[in-house]
Amino acid sequence: MEMTPKRRLELVSGKTHPGLAEEIASCLGVTLSETNIRRFADGEIHCRFDASMRGADMFIVQTHSGPVNDSIMEQLIMVDAAKRASAHRITAVCPYYGYSRQDRKATGREPITAKLVADLLSAAGVDRVVSVDLHSGQIQGFFDVPVDHLTAAPVLLDYLRQYGADDLVVIAPDAGRVKVAERYSQLLDTDLALVHKRHPRGTYNEVEAMDVVGVVRGRPCVIIDDLIDTAGTVCAAAYRLVEAGATDVWAMATHALLSDPALDRLNASPISRVIVTNTLPLPVYLRIPKLEVLSIAKIVADAIHAVFEDTSVSEIFGGQNLL
Repeated sequence: MEMTPKRRLELVSGKTHPGLAEEIASCLGVTLSETNIRRFADGEIHCRFDASMRGADMFIVQTHSGPVNDSIMEQLIMVDAAKRASAHRITAVCPYYGYSRQDRKATGREPITAKLVADLLSAAGVDRVVSVDLHSGQIQGFFDVPVDHLTAAPVLLDYLRQYGADDLVVIAPDAGRVKVAERYSQLLDTDLALVHKRHPRGTYNEVEAMDVVGVVRGRPCVIIDDLIDTAGTVCAAAYRLVEAGATDVWAMATHALLSDPALDRLNASPISRVIVTNTLPLPVYLRIPKLEVLSIAKIVADAIHAVFEDTSVSEIFGGQNLL
């Protein structure tokens, strides 16, 4: 007797960003499964799924927002619970991948923590990883399981096509973002410029913008970056652009960490508009008037559907998900 097993998609969420998980579930037309995450008095995390997960294709959504260590540990525990509940396949959906900036050794005696997080996810039992706009593409190579690298570019480009000026200049805030900014400028059919920056020796959250490479005088500019943490990079670039004659400056990024003193810097800067996505939770106190938040739930939902149906993820982006 031959039996064809019925495939089942189960979507679960950690506690860091349930709002995004609910949006993804709505786009997929499914209901979030209960995870029943609780903490013991000493801070230990416990997880138990209400329903049977045996044979399910599980997608565990957890963005690695602050406190980042708790977020990662919570996801690892959910993965372990799913594995021990006999899930058929486990996909870790990490809209923002924690420790992504520690992807190489810049000096001696440093860790490569992005690789460590990849090892932890693999050890916990992950079969696949889905993430959005990794800080660098090489992080995909840290995994021995498939990685679907999504990009928020379709959402951000649609916004620029709708609201951006015709003579807009796309700005790379440093040399590491030139490739991404160049792709944006090609897709928008506009010009590209670069702000040369450096970190003072021995510092991590301090930036000095040195020169503007390209013509920005008399034109509006949009700075394209993958994340805004303390806003030092985008604000330093904005001041240089204004000095170089830019008429207006926007900042655009996928991930809005907005750590102190980001709000003070953004409010005081010449940046008139800050456009980000909801890969990270943004409480009310972070929503300054300059800030606009776009949703990437549909992009993540489409990727989850493609993974579940074993169809192409790159076709969702027309092959442009290598930004």
